[in-house]
Amino acid sequence: QVQLVESGGGLVQAGDSLRLSCAASGRTFTSYTMGWFRQAPGKERDFVAVINRSAGTTRYADSAKGRFTIFRDNAKNTVYLQMNSLKPEDTAVYYCAARDSNWVSLDRKGYTYWGQGIQVTVSS
Repeated sequence: QVQLVESGGGLVQAGDSLRLSCAASGRTFTSYTMGWFRQAPGKERDFVAVINRSAGTTRYADSAKGRFTIFRDNAKNTVYLQMNSLKPEDTAVYYCAARDSNWVSLDRKGYTYWGQGIQVTVSS
């Protein structure tokens, strides 16, 4: 089992950058492929980005390509989401998630463990 805690969210203006962090504790961090999802009010929780446990594979939602970067520091048991050129439509609660596999998944149902979520608000 793994516990996940997100940090780094907040209120920013359009065009700004934010870096989200997700610190993991419990079972060995390198056992998990890590994903970021987000949920806007009244909408479903959508895939944003994923990185496999070996950090050799990443995938992004179309909305994130070219602006967001997912990376992990296995020595710090932390996965990050660097978000640049933020837009108002990026406003959502962002969730970190873990799956016990080296295969990436873009489906939230493929993840077993979730953080509590953190708010990101982008003003225009």
